[in-house]
Amino acid sequence: MLSPADHDLLLALLRIPTVNPLEGGGEGTDLPAAQRVFAAAATAAGFTTVHHAAPDPAVLDRDDVPLTVRERAGEPGFLAVQPSLVLRHGPAGAPAVMFNVHLDTVAGVEPAGFDGVRFTGRGAIDAKGPAVAMLAGVRAALPVLGDRVAVLVQAVAGEEGGAMGVYGTRPLVEAGHVGRLNVFCEPTGLRYLTRSTAAMTACVSVDGTGSVDDEPGAGHNATVLLGFLAQHFATALDGAEPGGRVCVAGLHTGTAHNRVYGTGRLLLNLSYPTAAAGRRLEELLARALRSGLARFRYRFHATRELRRTAEDAAKIVSLRWHKRGLPALDCRDRWATGLLDAAGVAAWPPAEPAFTCDAIWMQDVPGTATVVLGPGDLAGNHAHAAGEFAALAQLDAFAATVTRVLTEFAVRHEEDHVPDPA
Repeated sequence: MLSPADHDLLLALLRIPTVNPLEGGGEGTDLPAAQRVFAAAATAAGFTTVHHAAPDPAVLDRDDVPLTVRERAGEPGFLAVQPSLVLRHGPAGAPAVMFNVHLDTVAGVEPAGFDGVRFTGRGAIDAKGPAVAMLAGVRAALPVLGDRVAVLVQAVAGEEGGAMGVYGTRPLVEAGHVGRLNVFCEPTGLRYLTRSTAAMTACVSVDGTGSVDDEPGAGHNATVLLGFLAQHFATALDGAEPGGRVCVAGLHTGTAHNRVYGTGRLLLNLSYPTAAAGRRLEELLARALRSGLARFRYRFHATRELRRTAEDAAKIVSLRWHKRGLPALDCRDRWATGLLDAAGVAAWPPAEPAFTCDAIWMQDVPGTATVVLGPGDLAGNHAHAAGEFAALAQLDAFAATVTRVLTEFAVRHEEDHVPDPA
């Protein structure tokens, strides 16, 4: 399915650094150049560019924009080097399939190469390889599509680095660059996934008074307090919300051995399958914090070195949300799943957990159905890690899948066969 020109295109994309600025890897980014290379290949296949620009800074002035993004929003050039691209093939008004790919990557230099069997390099599987394979699959389907069916391609910034699509995918969705069927190209082992979790990040901070090691009881011991709360959260929130996951993550107070640190922070990342589940997790975390502080006071109020910390714990501990309020995808469109079944695409096992991607922004968009579908496996292909690769056979198989999906969509494109979601 992938031609020698496609091989060259993928290698060219892999050689262009497109690290998301939020990753802080120091490699820099030339995402606009990568998008221009991708657009040129699409133009040769008959696509036209309908949008290629950085978003309006106003898209970041929202409560659900992650703190890490808001803190960088004012930097000169932050958004300017992260435009998003929209390509179109076919007439306006025709039933459309939209493919979303992200060309930004995580940090970490990985040499780009191809040995005839597998491509290596940062983005090989997440998601430059899927982007090229998708384009090859669309190209093969064009003779069947004619002018009856349109294809949209979103090649976005802002998927990695915790950006959550707030300045890449979301503005494009809100501008109406969507289809009746929308496919987000992420590694799923060629199984279509109708769900995408969202995540929220909580920061539990201690703002107390430190002391020297000779008088540890004179200060507030943030290390012991946060360590205790970390263990409490790990048990109190374990399995608290079906379909959600709780990751007790970074804990920091200090690095020296000869002082008591009075300040520090503990981070938690909480994923959830629906917005309602996210709200429940928020409340569960708040309750767990209250009960954890009560247990800490009971456990340590009679000690010599931690009495002050125990007595003041509720005063010096605070909870701040770095990220919350994001939607989650739960698509139940039987027409779309029937189409994919007919195209020979396997379904993601219901019992297998979903993962987070930009598909969350398609939740509740009228007249649309959305799935996540792509080649390879995030862990198995070493996405975000050393040795990231995409096997040519995996990319070929995805291209063939894209062709089958588009062909089946074209067969059903008549208005009475392409109903709005119930």
